[in-house]
Amino acid sequence: MSIFAGVRHVPTPINEPIRSYAPGSPERRAIKARLAAMAAERADIPLIIGGEEIRTGDIRHAVMPHDHRHVLADWHRASPAHVTQAIDAARVAHREWSRWSWEDRAGVFLRAAELLATTHRDTVNAATMLGQSKTVHQAEIDAAAELIDFWRFNPHYAQELYGEQPISPAGSGAWNQLDYRPLEGFVYAVTPFNFTSIAGNLPTAPAMMGNTVVWKPAGTAILSAYYLMRVLEAAGLPPGVINFVAGDAAAISDVTLAHHDLAGVHFTGSTGVFNTMWQTIGTSMSRYRSYPRIVGETGGKDFIVAHASADPQALAVAIVRGGFEYQGQKCSAASRVYIPTSLWTETRDRAVAMMREIGVGDVTDFRNFMGAVIDQRAFTKISGYQAEAKRTGTVIQGGGARGDTGYFIEPTLVQTNDPGARLMCEEIFGPVVTAYVYPDARWSEILGVIDGTSPYALTGAVFARERGAVDEAATALRHAAGNFYINDKPTGAVVGQQPFGGGRASGTNDKAGSKLNLTRWVSARSVKETLVPALDHRYPFLGEQ
Repeated sequence: MSIFAGVRHVPTPINEPIRSYAPGSPERRAIKARLAAMAAERADIPLIIGGEEIRTGDIRHAVMPHDHRHVLADWHRASPAHVTQAIDAARVAHREWSRWSWEDRAGVFLRAAELLATTHRDTVNAATMLGQSKTVHQAEIDAAAELIDFWRFNPHYAQELYGEQPISPAGSGAWNQLDYRPLEGFVYAVTPFNFTSIAGNLPTAPAMMGNTVVWKPAGTAILSAYYLMRVLEAAGLPPGVINFVAGDAAAISDVTLAHHDLAGVHFTGSTGVFNTMWQTIGTSMSRYRSYPRIVGETGGKDFIVAHASADPQALAVAIVRGGFEYQGQKCSAASRVYIPTSLWTETRDRAVAMMREIGVGDVTDFRNFMGAVIDQRAFTKISGYQAEAKRTGTVIQGGGARGDTGYFIEPTLVQTNDPGARLMCEEIFGPVVTAYVYPDARWSEILGVIDGTSPYALTGAVFARERGAVDEAATALRHAAGNFYINDKPTGAVVGQQPFGGGRASGTNDKAGSKLNLTRWVSARSVKETLVPALDHRYPFLGEQ
């Protein structure tokens, strides 16, 4: 029980300022020093279950994608027994954590935000750079700023949600209330490699609402995930509220999805994996205490469409930044582009000029715009799409790949004459952007092609200086993107400004970083307290005529 009396309010959230890391700046010197120190270390990463470190002896290695012979950490894989142990720890912790006042729970994550903004910032950023091959800017906007925003804005949204109460009309003799209960059971959080902020948000958003969590981080982002867990412990998160369980995804899911106390799944990853999880849950309903909440953000085949009135320079910048930042390994990355004939030559030439300036290499060299893709599997897949481009389209720029020391893929721009080509339809998750050039007069028709080409509906952008064209695109593509951008690249959603998520095959569109997401992690109970109970069963209408 809280010792405080009174109505408390969390601090008004503001978005964390993004550091520039410009030459000569104090933050540049600090991150360079931390990168050097952490690159010289070899971390030993245990499971963390009920606050206890567990070393299983089943070791896997975390390497630098841009120098895959360099081992950053040895991490311990969980067995099915460890997963069961984590579920049991979550159930035990639930008894107390679910009874904490929401303000006290929020206080843990507000403190975590301040720790990440200050003393732990360089460590988490450096872990993200070394382990996931992000440039310092991409790490800063993700691992620092966005996650700090999640941990500041979610308490604010929780306060708003808890404050939403039903009316109790004067003279009704009743006091009506809503009790926002945490779910019964545990939440299974499955997080991806590409955003440290998502890895931090998926387990903590349900926990903030009183739930306890089994967290399976991506093995390819294990270093930053581990340091996030340490931030949460330093912020005062009680043992067992979030249990850090790394290992084989299928083996862990086999245990969690079959458990009687599964209350929800918070997932970011591939559409195929999410579909399989949903199918497993659907065929297992008789096992569960209640219907599990299933929340997922999955794939994307994100588009940019230009009208003849678009600015070619702005369009070219959006293609380069939207398609190639973080090696195109964003669910929101631009992957298919539709450009009118009248703009193609100028836009192409401007984009190619920028692409030729892009450095690809070690992210600790701040002159590089791109690092490496995450692992050998991604390298093989993406280079396969490059080969497809050479067979079926025209490679305008790039097309190379080298994997001897790091998993490096050149930024690649392709032109196709087929709007239904594989490169226009399938998620690549790498720095390959395919352009289809359409006759200017077919503007309205091309909007229908975009809407019907891909099963995904995550992000998209329209470029036009004519307002009528913008309105037409926004209407025709209303269901084609959960995050829709006008004269901007389709990446870079900011917490509190552009809540993120998409529909169709891109997920459940529960908008991480908003109140909409938090509602999924509570089960409301309506409470009516009658202040003066009735003492007679008879109603007035029963009286004699």
